[in-house]
Amino acid sequence: MTPPTSVKLSGKVRYAGVNIAGFDFGCLQDGSCPVKSCTDPGEEGAYQMQHFVQKQGLNTFRLPVAWQYLVNAKLGGELDSINFAKYDKLVQSCLQVAELCIISIHNYGRWNGSVIGQSSGVVTNADFNSLWSQLATKYANEPKVAFGLMNEPHKLCITDWAATIQDAVTTIRKTGATQNLILLPGINHSSAGAFLYDGSATELSTVVNLDKSTKNLIFDVHIYLDKDGTGKHSECTTSNALVFTRLATWLRKEGRQAFLSETGGGNTNSCVKYMREQLQVLMNNSDVYLGWTGWAAGKFSTSYVLSETPFGKAGNYVDQLLVKEAIAGVFNSV
Repeated sequence: MTPPTSVKLSGKVRYAGVNIAGFDFGCLQDGSCPVKSCTDPGEEGAYQMQHFVQKQGLNTFRLPVAWQYLVNAKLGGELDSINFAKYDKLVQSCLQVAELCIISIHNYGRWNGSVIGQSSGVVTNADFNSLWSQLATKYANEPKVAFGLMNEPHKLCITDWAATIQDAVTTIRKTGATQNLILLPGINHSSAGAFLYDGSATELSTVVNLDKSTKNLIFDVHIYLDKDGTGKHSECTTSNALVFTRLATWLRKEGRQAFLSETGGGNTNSCVKYMREQLQVLMNNSDVYLGWTGWAAGKFSTSYVLSETPFGKAGNYVDQLLVKEAIAGVFNSV
């Protein structure tokens, strides 16, 4: 199966699911990620994915991971055989049940405080390319794997960042991974609301494949629904309908698509209401929105404010309210 870039779907996005977190635990916004803090979702993560597919009809999982974890804290180094084997086991568990598995590097555009390609050569594009060359080589023949280049870059130069992203795309495509979706993240924490106004739309639109096309190059956006948009509160106050309507208009005009790889809220009536309204906008514009993954399940406690981790044990899971009524509920409404 080759993921499409422009399939006209009648009121239904192609992909919907959740983030299976754990391998990203300990990552801070300065790009520091202590390897010892990274937590393997293990069999529990695999069981959760099975459950979400079989019981909630979801088909997509985003698999966050720290750059440091994959290379055992050696910048520019090879994939660590032990650590990568653990991460790959999660990827393989995803591939067994899902239609799309997103590898997502959770370093905020940085490595230990230094911006990739923008910190006087401390962390170079070549360092970043080394990581993605190895990952792309591993999964080049698996079109159900998507490459989420970087989680929530922020406080950096968008022009230089677009050049970094272009280098990564070129590197990935040169490995032979020509069919995989690649998610292109804007600055300002990949904010969907800022995407059209912070230079991300303009600069990332210049990123192309080896043949100069933009096939399977998808814009990666995030958004939350609480009062300050941080995703730290259990109550939601907005559906972000205007944000996604405006972005849809631009995407359609440009012939491009986006994926909402992070969104979430508390397991409260207000968040169910506003999340349903938000995701319905994506459903109504399924020609330009590929889908969404909610934040987050995996190793998060069921008491975490944005938890999508089901209660109970494998075989007897009970889903969180937001997953059942919105993340899966809207997807299954058509």
